Amino acid sequence: MKKDFSLSAVTAGFLAVLISYAGPLVIFFQAAQSASVSTEMMSSWVWAISIGAGVSGIVLSWWLKVPIITAWSAPGTALLVTLFPSITLEQAVGAYLVSAVIIFIIGVSGYFDKLMQSIPKGIASAMMAGILFQFGVGAFQSVTSMPLITFCMIGIYLLFRRLLPRYCLVILLVASLALAVALEGVSLAGVTLTLASPVFITPAWSWGATLSLALPLVLVSVTGQFLPGMAILRSSGYDTPARPIIITTSLASLGVAFFGGITIVIAAITAALCTGKDAHEDPQKRYVAGIANGVFYLVGGCFAGTIILFFAALPKELIAVLAGLALVGAIGGSLAGAMNEADHREASIITFLATASGMTFWGLGSAFWGVVIGAVAYLLLHKPFSSPAQARP
Repeated sequence: MKKDFSLSAVTAGFLAVLISYAGPLVIFFQAAQSASVSTEMMSSWVWAISIGAGVSGIVLSWWLKVPIITAWSAPGTALLVTLFPSITLEQAVGAYLVSAVIIFIIGVSGYFDKLMQSIPKGIASAMMAGILFQFGVGAFQSVTSMPLITFCMIGIYLLFRRLLPRYCLVILLVASLALAVALEGVSLAGVTLTLASPVFITPAWSWGATLSLALPLVLVSVTGQFLPGMAILRSSGYDTPARPIIITTSLASLGVAFFGGITIVIAAITAALCTGKDAHEDPQKRYVAGIANGVFYLVGGCFAGTIILFFAALPKELIAVLAGLALVGAIGGSLAGAMNEADHREASIITFLATASGMTFWGLGSAFWGVVIGAVAYLLLHKPFSSPAQARP
């Protein structure tokens, strides 16, 4: 690992953690408010999801030598906002355990790998591009509320993308924080180091929590996280099987559930930061970004209270610009992968449009429906029909 170490890979891992805390963690705060939990319990939740993501990411990246970025289920966290306080915190923990067991069974069965192998590469790349598209657009939409910082960050990105491409994101990160302090008057004086204290929660089981939380949590985790997450790895040139990833993350989910941690899954959006050339020119050395990502999660988990204070101080627009510019390379690579497959290019475009639309139907997100609609388009537009005469031996 010492030989493969690079500052660009470590920075990519840090940015992935930064964006995870700044984005999906906000949904976690909303869920905590819905459940009326204490600050200590909220700190325990953040500790649990951080430790679960950190340990599983380090283990998988080291073991498979692939940048495996793990996180908590953001779609699943959104479910909590609608369910609290009709279910208790103890029942939610019981539902977490049930969902972890079901996902573990899915991983052991190997069926998910068969599903991924059946999806054409162009459609998988188009789905990834559709997921990341909104983040790229969000970087420029921030001009409305923070024009000076946004244009400065775009200029810094372009300049150092030309002069020092390998360290562009490092410089952009430091510059964005400096701009926030200088131009927006952001103060970090109230951010103090506060160690987290995990709180054990005794699980309770109920049919209501199982049907309203556990089963939907499995569905949105598989379709909204594992499906696009594995597609990102695949479109980046990694043919890693899903089985060890699903098994490891489900075991991590079982461990952290007792402290309020929701299901641990493979990351989709932030994974793109660590699987492309911005992390390292050599794909074989990008696994360092996965390990660094896990280490930063462990640090964040230990200082969960500090994390909450830090991101409360930063403007949301700043994170949006940073995320959008950091994902430019990943968006470009995904679009190229979608368009390069000439034999099903139209189906790939349909997949991209459906995914980028942000549509939801039957409680399932656009990533799932993008693949479904794209697969149907592929079968109808590009797959040759066989006549009865051709089917005879």
